[in-house]
Amino acid sequence: MLSVSNLSVQFGKRVLFDEVNVSFTQGNCYGIIGANGAGKSTFLKILSGEIDPTSGRVNLEPGKRMSILEQNHNAYDDTGALDAVVMGNKPLFAIKTEIDALYADYSDENADKIGELQVRFEEMDGWNAESAAAALLSNLGISEELHHTAMADIDPKLKVRVLLAQALFGSPDVLIMDEPTNDLDYETINWLENFLADYENTVIVVSHDRHFLDTVCTHIADIDFGKMNLYSGNYTFWYESSQLASRQRAQQNKKAEEKAKELQEFISRFSANVAKSKQATSRKKMLDKLNVEDIKPSSRRYPAIIFEREREAGDQILNIEGLSATSEDGDLLFDKVNINLSKGDKVAIISRDARATTAFYEIINDKRKADKGKFQWGVTTNQSYLPADNSSYFKSDDSLVDWLREWAKTEEEREEVFIRGFLGKMLFSGEEALKKCSVLSGGEKVRCMLSRMMMLRANVLMLDEPTNHLDLESITAFNNSLKNFKGTVLFTTHDHEFAQTVADRIIELTPKGNIDRYLTFDSYMSDKTIKVQRDKMYAVSV
Repeated sequence: MLSVSNLSVQFGKRVLFDEVNVSFTQGNCYGIIGANGAGKSTFLKILSGEIDPTSGRVNLEPGKRMSILEQNHNAYDDTGALDAVVMGNKPLFAIKTEIDALYADYSDENADKIGELQVRFEEMDGWNAESAAAALLSNLGISEELHHTAMADIDPKLKVRVLLAQALFGSPDVLIMDEPTNDLDYETINWLENFLADYENTVIVVSHDRHFLDTVCTHIADIDFGKMNLYSGNYTFWYESSQLASRQRAQQNKKAEEKAKELQEFISRFSANVAKSKQATSRKKMLDKLNVEDIKPSSRRYPAIIFEREREAGDQILNIEGLSATSEDGDLLFDKVNINLSKGDKVAIISRDARATTAFYEIINDKRKADKGKFQWGVTTNQSYLPADNSSYFKSDDSLVDWLREWAKTEEEREEVFIRGFLGKMLFSGEEALKKCSVLSGGEKVRCMLSRMMMLRANVLMLDEPTNHLDLESITAFNNSLKNFKGTVLFTTHDHEFAQTVADRIIELTPKGNIDRYLTFDSYMSDKTIKVQRDKMYAVSV
């Protein structure tokens, strides 16, 4: 279907890819993974023809159509939403445009040409194009009244869904998507997961959402040291098997046959789990045929994220009574919120309006005033907060060493040797520890904020979209650290795996109060009774 041959990419002296050879076949979904800067997005741009490789070539089977999720969200601002979706099938839209132009200047001379084009249009199911595009938009949460609205007038988060519908339209033979779940809510991501799990053509995707990769991927393509290695299975299988292989490599005295048996048992166990999943199809049972030699240790580095508490909190953590907040535009974000937080709770704070959760954290951290209500922290608590927007922390030109020293609590922690060691564990080694904090990338800033939180040793952690900008390695390490943390956690995230594996309580903020349940995230979202209640509490009163 699609292959790359002897692909090399070099920017100056930096070699990004070196003689990569890989084929992507029909019926499979390939998750492209690699550390930040490994070249994941660059690889997708090469496949799509947006940029040229230094050497080598990309081969798409003749007659096959490729579709790419548009990254420029303003590219179709002069177009109606429905037309923008149909434009995803470029050959179809080109014929439609030509037919319309010929009809606009109709004459006996071009009648035959119109007839020929209409035959081709019918063969491409063109007469059903608008209804198919409308169905896609509706499935992605775009209401019918917006279907003919200009893209420029559509909310940016809804515009992302229109562009996603455009990429999916017409069942392209090869579908390429870079971070398709960004700015999508849980319901829409779930729809997309189910759509792609049953998709019969080729999908190539880059995503930092582990649950998404686990649900849709049949293969993982790992970029490492300028090479691309292809593995059967989803992300969790790749991660757990590579970790197992790394441990085995460290066990020099273990006999080869014992290692082979351990790996084979792991493969068999994982294959059984895949077969039981709701998305399982015959094309996803290939793990049964996987050879142990196919599993390799990963060279990936994981930050050492370990949250410790300076002291244990008492039973009274946080009490909230009648809290209410509105947006700058006057929209009611949440009202009559009542919460009593208990020691050790790990709470996912959710809302259909992201502004609501951010306002909630800002209020209980004294960053903004509530419209109504009050809150009180327990006297034995000490809190640490990771905001969604951390830019205010990085306006100086201090080095990372000096920046982190500000949060030290003891003389030992202020020593440069201690701070450099701490930063090294968070993947800022050597000269990187002397970087100016004003020039850090988004992911580096979050790792610094996590370092700060670890230094504070709080017994209550508050995290507003903490996985934004992090790579898969940092997200995995962060996720594991919160599962092991003995204190109390309040967090909001669009990372499904994060929410499912950390939270034991869900609190949803709505304009008509809050819903509060001691449930896992999946149990909460799948509960039909709760869904009816949620819909009522978001309904706009007329």
